[in-house]
Amino acid sequence: MTTMLGKMSPSITSMIRMDHTHVLAAFHQYQVDTPARVKKGLVDNICLALEVHAQLEEEIFYPAMREVSPDETLDKAKPEHDEMRDLIARLRALQPTDPAFDTTLFELMRTVMHHVADEETQLLPKAERLLAGQLSEMGARMTKRRLQLLGPRSGELAGSMARSMSTGTMFAAAGALAAAGGILLARRASAPSQGGRTAWLNPGRWGH
Repeated sequence: MTTMLGKMSPSITSMIRMDHTHVLAAFHQYQVDTPARVKKGLVDNICLALEVHAQLEEEIFYPAMREVSPDETLDKAKPEHDEMRDLIARLRALQPTDPAFDTTLFELMRTVMHHVADEETQLLPKAERLLAGQLSEMGARMTKRRLQLLGPRSGELAGSMARSMSTGTMFAAAGALAAAGGILLARRASAPSQGGRTAWLNPGRWGH
């Protein structure tokens, strides 16, 4: 049964790219003049998505990569996750009306975009060469673990989505997929994978 699920599941690299795409789309929705309540919802969604994504990579993806090809990019990945967690902790301690809220969020954006660029251009292509026969099974493991991580935080996710929806920008759909894409993938494991490349955002947009 596990083997069958593994064969039907999207690959772990496709799932990682999907997470990247949705969190960058979430960043794109953030504006300095957005109402404070909505800012809080957007940022809570972003932070939850990043926390779950980072833990999934550290538990499943990075250990597999270390076994076949440890390198400098992989060595930097966990410290970059830790930097993101520090910024997330700072954001959670701030009110959206605090001027430091915007600047901290912009710093998180730049950190995430640098991290995503490294993974998209180096780690993921390498994984597709060296772990080709394991990627779907790893994707199934990631889906199962994502559901376990999100279950206790479903109330947090629902609340932040409700606040962010008031923008009328349809962010809720992107935020939900960023944080809970594994739920959709688990239900549609037999559907074709949507592992498209990330649409890169312009870091100059937030260079304040």
